[in-house]
Amino acid sequence: MAGVYLVGIVDALIHTTLAFRLCYCGSNEINHFFCDLPPLFLLSCSDIQVNELALFTVFGFIELSTISGVLVSYCYIILSVIKIHSTVGRFKAFSTCTSHLTVVAIFQGTMLFMYFRPSSSYSLDQDKVTSLFYTLVIPMLNPLIYSLRNKDVKAALGKLKHKVLI
Repeated sequence: MAGVYLVGIVDALIHTTLAFRLCYCGSNEINHFFCDLPPLFLLSCSDIQVNELALFTVFGFIELSTISGVLVSYCYIILSVIKIHSTVGRFKAFSTCTSHLTVVAIFQGTMLFMYFRPSSSYSLDQDKVTSLFYTLVIPMLNPLIYSLRNKDVKAALGKLKHKVLI
């Protein structure tokens, strides 16, 4: 946990320090849902190459570490699941892993899309939708996906579906 907090603090310090070095002209309103770096860069009238390089480098390190950690963890999980003798047990374990990997892949994919592209391809409308996706939709999907595996939730959804269709 300390390492995660340390990386977060260093990341914030780097980007905040670099953002203070920029000159801003014109409007001071960010056309976004929150103060994210790419929309902030669009307000700057100075050269943002250093900022973009820092964003690419730091975010690349964080993403590489995160994705590597997940992949290494799943290698160990798969090796453990393969040792399960029960076919039903293996199926349950792999279906849980599939749900989790799906959420992780969607989250990491949107993050990579958001931050690993040139500034010339920034689109505020597209960025707003993407940021809503990784800040709201995906965190809400995670409990939903896991609760759908619960028999009581499946039964309740079945009853709801039956009521709606009748």
